[in-house]
Amino acid sequence: MIDIENLSKVFDARTLWRDVNFTAKSGEMLALVGPSGSGKSTLLNCLGLLEKPSGGKIHYKGSDITRFGRRDILRFRRDTLGYLFQQYALIENATVDENLEVVTRLQRSLRGTAATAIAEALDRVGLAGRGREKICHLSGGEQQRVALARLVVQQPDLVLADEPTGALDDANTSMVVDILHEMSRGGCAVVIATHDAGVRDRCDAVFAVDESALVTPSRRETVHSHGVSN
Repeated sequence: MIDIENLSKVFDARTLWRDVNFTAKSGEMLALVGPSGSGKSTLLNCLGLLEKPSGGKIHYKGSDITRFGRRDILRFRRDTLGYLFQQYALIENATVDENLEVVTRLQRSLRGTAATAIAEALDRVGLAGRGREKICHLSGGEQQRVALARLVVQQPDLVLADEPTGALDDANTSMVVDILHEMSRGGCAVVIATHDAGVRDRCDAVFAVDESALVTPSRRETVHSHGVSN
């Protein structure tokens, strides 16, 4: 799905990581792990073109997306990428339905079926019948479920999740991971930055950012490069 080749990130004189190499595959979940400050979120943001790497390439369908211009970046985010932010990234003074309608307006395939898609997504995350409630009246766990429903409606090819369970209880954590797992089995590539061992253990592969090592449990294969931990 998306290939990372010799990626590096430097802030002034500090190298956060370098020579990062791995592939996020369709149908798999990949965990980015490492201690606080190791650059998990920064790496995730580079994959989502929210930050620019200092060196290296990110290939998607044969194209180096790090060379995309503004228009191509916007198209990539609209048509390919789904992001599950730690802070939810919802419109707080809008309703649940209104937050999901933002996605349906961007997806041509949902025209004429938006209401059905939204209702099905809310039912899937345990929020059926709550579309008219405002985001600001929901708990943190409920807001994360709305953000998850947004992904379900969008059906992206690539999902990037930044500590999506960091502030959730066990029940909500399980729901988030279950749905991300279902999306990956449906053909989506899912990359999760996490410090949660339970989330890590449910992924198909684990990339240790501080060591720049990729471990794929099913193949017992480890690929090393040159990481810089801090």
